[in-house]
Amino acid sequence: MAKIISLVNQKGGVGKTTTSINLAAALGKYNKKVLLIDMDPQSNATTGLGLNSNDINSDVYELITGQSTIEEAIIKTKFQNLSIIPSTINLAGIDVEFVKKMLTDKSFKQNFQLKMQLDKIKNNYDYIIIDCQPSLGLGTMNALVASDSVIIPVQCEFYALEGITQLLTTIITIQNSMNASLRIEGVLLTMLDGRTNIGLEVIEEIRKYFGDKVFNTIIPRLVRLVEAPSHGKPINEYDPTSRATEAYQNLAKEVISRDGD
Repeated sequence: MAKIISLVNQKGGVGKTTTSINLAAALGKYNKKVLLIDMDPQSNATTGLGLNSNDINSDVYELITGQSTIEEAIIKTKFQNLSIIPSTINLAGIDVEFVKKMLTDKSFKQNFQLKMQLDKIKNNYDYIIIDCQPSLGLGTMNALVASDSVIIPVQCEFYALEGITQLLTTIITIQNSMNASLRIEGVLLTMLDGRTNIGLEVIEEIRKYFGDKVFNTIIPRLVRLVEAPSHGKPINEYDPTSRATEAYQNLAKEVISRDGD
């Protein structure tokens, strides 16, 4: 049965999508069968794996609004052991669609739609990675209710902890009401520029705050990592010898080891 992990931080630009793509691809290289779900209407995880509108018959919006089956929504990518449920701009309309459904169906559970779909196929995968949009809206709530755990990417820059308290409060609320087994998988330090002191200060502050929840792996700020999505490839395919490739393989190893594998 798959372990379902959401990448969440309502602060934008912290490396959620970069990590979602590259962690999923790295787990695939360790012979884990992986499904990546793009829950962001900006669709960056989708395009970052080289997909365009011509490749997509059904998206995650159609899936969670009941317009397609989960089998129809899954696309097998050209990368090892990696499939994706893509997103399109349609997902931006999910709040309106769900409000309409709640008005016509009093039994409709707006935060459980993704979970109900994933329950049908999670035996087919080792990991399901969910890339969430930078907000705590309905898409992110669906992801958290469906997930076993959360990875919180935190940028190694000033104001790194901005918004974290609100996110932790949301996680506690979901644990208390909708998903008692949800836990924090780990906090991932991203975009480290080793030339600055501020990055090292943030690392110290985050480790003081979260303790052993912080992954040992730190993702560096590298041009090659920024370039890879424009070529529709994860970093381990775009530049196999990159320090970023090594970092994400190490992160995947940490995630696997936390499962006792």
